[in-house]
Amino acid sequence: MATPFIVVIPARLASTRLPRKPLADIGGAPMVVRVAQQAAKCSATKVLIATDSQEIVEVCQQFGLDVIQTSDKHPTGTDRLSEVVNQLDLDGDAIVVNVQGDEPFIPPDLINLVAQSLENHPDCAISTAAVTISDSAEIKSPHAVKVVRNAKEEALYFSRASIPFHRDEHEAGIPYLRHLGIYAYRVHFLKAFAKLPPAPIEKMEALEQLRALYNGYKIHVQIYHETPPAGIDTPEDLRKAQEQWQQLQK
Repeated sequence: MATPFIVVIPARLASTRLPRKPLADIGGAPMVVRVAQQAAKCSATKVLIATDSQEIVEVCQQFGLDVIQTSDKHPTGTDRLSEVVNQLDLDGDAIVVNVQGDEPFIPPDLINLVAQSLENHPDCAISTAAVTISDSAEIKSPHAVKVVRNAKEEALYFSRASIPFHRDEHEAGIPYLRHLGIYAYRVHFLKAFAKLPPAPIEKMEALEQLRALYNGYKIHVQIYHETPPAGIDTPEDLRKAQEQWQQLQK
């Protein structure tokens, strides 16, 4: 892509379901290190870890990774990114991709996809991705965030509910889209985001991207061709990830 972009990986040491998650071992290295190493395979000019933990800073430095320490008061990962772009004094039109710190197997082409999507849609402040889903349990699950797009492939709404609602089940409907938790941002949006109060719909759904929609920002939603590996949230997820890592080394 013509416009360079950087990747920022927010890493918070506190985690309720998996204590000290960023430092959990995967194949002899902490999870956050494996995420950064995987993200480095994309086309980003820099991969940076942003953390509130001095311990994580020291671990990342031991592995030769770029890391920046941020406040421990941020309520969301996006707020943490806002501090990062201010610390780095990035240009307002620069593109930053937020990669979750618990996805050591994230496809590098997915990172490139959202960055390219944002470059291709200059009227959007954010780009993200989704996959089509057809499993009825997943469609109904509040853990699977759904998104509906307009004719320009921009998000109309994100919800934990089954949207769009299919009133006439016998009629052919449009595919359901499950949102993937990866974002590309323009820096000017990140600088503005931290100043915006949480939106009522954001608090109701517990989805921070709704703050952007509520305040009139456009989000482009690109379809990805397959469901990427899930993030690591529980001890069982970690065990599976450790097994997957071992399989990939054979």
